[in-house]
Amino acid sequence: MKITGFTFVRNAIKYDYPVVESIRSILPLCDDFVVAVGKSEDHTLSMIQAIDPKKIKILETIWDDSLREGGKVLAIETNKAFQEVPASSDWAFYLQADEVIHEKYWDSIYKAMQKYKAHKHVDGLLFNYLHFYGAYKYVGKSFRWYRREVRVIKNNKNIYSYRDAQGFRKDNNKKLNVKLIDAYVYHYGWVKKPAIQQRKYENFWRYFHNDRWGEKNIKKVPQFDYHAIDSLHLFNGTHPKVMQASVANQNWSFEYDVQRNKFSFKDKVKRFIQDLTGYQIGEYKNYKLV
Repeated sequence: MKITGFTFVRNAIKYDYPVVESIRSILPLCDDFVVAVGKSEDHTLSMIQAIDPKKIKILETIWDDSLREGGKVLAIETNKAFQEVPASSDWAFYLQADEVIHEKYWDSIYKAMQKYKAHKHVDGLLFNYLHFYGAYKYVGKSFRWYRREVRVIKNNKNIYSYRDAQGFRKDNNKKLNVKLIDAYVYHYGWVKKPAIQQRKYENFWRYFHNDRWGEKNIKKVPQFDYHAIDSLHLFNGTHPKVMQASVANQNWSFEYDVQRNKFSFKDKVKRFIQDLTGYQIGEYKNYKLV
């Protein structure tokens, strides 16, 4: 069984993406790795080149910054990397530049790949998510965060990145048939110094909206206000080994009262039902469980 990892990245240093940690978190599971590195304003390229030259193939790309709708450019860059996954690979393991896998899940991920490799009706593997927010000790609890997404796919080039690259589709917009596995993606996209988070926020909307929208909706302030959140809870587990230095070196303060929340009555009912049954009313699912 051959496994190829793939991802895309641009301006990782400028916006403090833990892309090196992300790649290293699954590199032991992968026979090789493809990274589409967009032309950057920092030393992202040399940073990626230094990880493991024998195992990592770098595809240098130019982002089309004229694409300003629905995060389309993110899917295009994902597809560029996926198309470079060798035909000899059975599985393609995708992580975004702010997503990390805990080493405690390596075994269950690998066993799931072995189990479903020959199952033609299985297109991919579905992961649970932990969305860290504000500081490494808090995890998002509200319905603004997606619970699950596909991160391992069969090396079938009829599969493609969908919309803003959150997930995948196949064969003219069909959802992938997937198996839910016992593994979590640790998402760190909302954990960084408030000033850097604000710069990232002011930049990221450009992949989704025009300038008029930005002028109306994006306030330029020195630091991101992490307190504008509806609900968080404390994280009591351990972080992946590749992230522990970042956790130990956090150099900003953010405190949140986890006993308070800003849920509407509707969301309170949804939360009660989910906690009781595991079912989330109205959950967006870009996949089919099989």
